[in-house]
Amino acid sequence: MCGNFRRTSRALTQFYEEELRPLGLRATQFTILQALSLAGEVSQGRLGEMLAMDSTSLTRTLAIMIRRGWIAEHRGADRRERQLRLAGAGKLKLARALPAWEKVQSRLQRKLGQKACRSLLELTHQVTELVMTKGGSL
Repeated sequence: MCGNFRRTSRALTQFYEEELRPLGLRATQFTILQALSLAGEVSQGRLGEMLAMDSTSLTRTLAIMIRRGWIAEHRGADRRERQLRLAGAGKLKLARALPAWEKVQSRLQRKLGQKACRSLLELTHQVTELVMTKGGSL
């Protein structure tokens, strides 16, 4: 199951990145911009939980995005905590990338059909919740 999910994830990522590449954006970066757009200001730890992303990968990706001015950060009450939010350039980048992302979404929905897309999303959410639940056992 893990191998199949990873294979599908890599294929989907490549599919989306073909559309996002001309905009200078990776799929992971788009996902982070989208998550911050929806969440507002969040800690780096919370963002990692939301995206089920390991700290090392998230830190590396955020460093690039902060350097490009897409994300603003400041230290929380606890100096070890980083609070993140979309910067103006990040909002603009997301707005420019959204049509490309929507184009890929539409193509997938057309090919798979609405019912299959809904079922797939429900299943992936279920699997994620099952394995990410703290204290849960399989």
